Amino acid sequence: MRAGEVTSIELTEEAIARIERDDKTINAICVPDFDRARDAAREADQARARGEDRPLLGIPVTVKESYNMAGLPTTWGAPEHRDFVPAEDAVQVSRIKAAGAVVLGKTNVPLGLQDIQSFNEVYGTTNNPWDHARTAGGSSGGSSAALAAGFGALSIGSDIAGSLRTPAHFCGVYAHKPTLGLAASRGMVRPSAPALPVELDLAVVGPMARTARDLTLLLDVMAGPDPLTFGVAHKVTLPPARHERLSDFRVLVLDEHPLIPTGAAVRAGVNRVADVLADGGARIERHSSLVPDLTEAAAVYTQLHFAGAAAGYPAEAYEELRSVAAGLSADDQSLDAARLRAMGTSHRDWITANSCRELHRQGWRQLFAEFDVVLCPITPTPAFPHDHNDDVFGRRIDIDGVEYPYFDQLVWAGVATMPGLPATAIPTGLTPEGLPVGVQLIGPMFEDRTPLRLAELLEQKIGGFHAPN
Repeated sequence: MRAGEVTSIELTEEAIARIERDDKTINAICVPDFDRARDAAREADQARARGEDRPLLGIPVTVKESYNMAGLPTTWGAPEHRDFVPAEDAVQVSRIKAAGAVVLGKTNVPLGLQDIQSFNEVYGTTNNPWDHARTAGGSSGGSSAALAAGFGALSIGSDIAGSLRTPAHFCGVYAHKPTLGLAASRGMVRPSAPALPVELDLAVVGPMARTARDLTLLLDVMAGPDPLTFGVAHKVTLPPARHERLSDFRVLVLDEHPLIPTGAAVRAGVNRVADVLADGGARIERHSSLVPDLTEAAAVYTQLHFAGAAAGYPAEAYEELRSVAAGLSADDQSLDAARLRAMGTSHRDWITANSCRELHRQGWRQLFAEFDVVLCPITPTPAFPHDHNDDVFGRRIDIDGVEYPYFDQLVWAGVATMPGLPATAIPTGLTPEGLPVGVQLIGPMFEDRTPLRLAELLEQKIGGFHAPN
């Protein structure tokens, strides 16, 4: 567009045509907004003709359904909220519009954003563009599927349990979970709840794209606190990346978790990236005594995450969960049991868990004095077949022929989420069956540019995003 080779309206019409042609089978765009998109594209072309140039001027993008957009429904997949239409945009929607983005519409999510898949009674199931029998991931699954299918160049999502990173991994695209608190989240809120400038625990909002460089572009638009908190618009100046050359990076590679095995396909993806780093002259280590205890980290993450999730449950459901948890054997130390106990966490127990989190944060600070990035899996497997079993605790995930509790696969996402670290999801190639595999690059707090820069360097070596066949 800067070179005058294409206009925003041409890009927008191309994206709309692709959605109308292909989304019947993928079901990524649950709330199209094509008329306003065309108007925004024409305005962007006029602005460019006047000499304006904003970061996203004229770029077609999509927005996760959970963000408020004035004039469009926000349901979080719940039928009772089918007709809820907010009066104003979420702060991040306002930011991307101010940067010139053309919003094509909203993308599908799971009910309440509480699944590793994206299906609900309001909008149905989002299919993986690589294999329609498999999930695109969750809860930003509609966004990842849209990007992989070519429905816009960028999207914005959110992440508390890998909700940006897992869909990116499953669909072969890029995503970045920012440092906790880096990007304001007001308006990414449950339907009919007030859009307040709250500081979320664990959860973040962040960018998704088809290239690593575009992640940085979109993060720069999204970063910064809520103006309602500061009283004025305020941008954050992040430290530059620690290094610019691949050979200068110090990378710790983790491909084993004490609580769940890593499938062969994902391990191969981790090793593929590790080999490229080593060939490029980076310092690679496979073990370090500085890694905070991953078993304890998973327990703390589980407690914090599921305590927060259950806090919004109706009283009757909450008391039922407490009753089930009370009936568990004291000998049951499984993660499923930990999840049930966490849903009835007292404030006293939460304070204890939070104190443990602070100790882990200190451990990560010490680790990142010796390393720049930690390379590890996002989940143990590539995208799995759709599983809509209502008994979520009865679901299982197949790892190389052995079944494990469905939610145990969240432990890798929690490695970065629990301490609030930034993590960049990058594609590494395809499995022998033709499914995408990604890995995450975890960096130090508020040094988001370090894993993002390494993602750019690796993209040049590995090849980055490839469109589904």
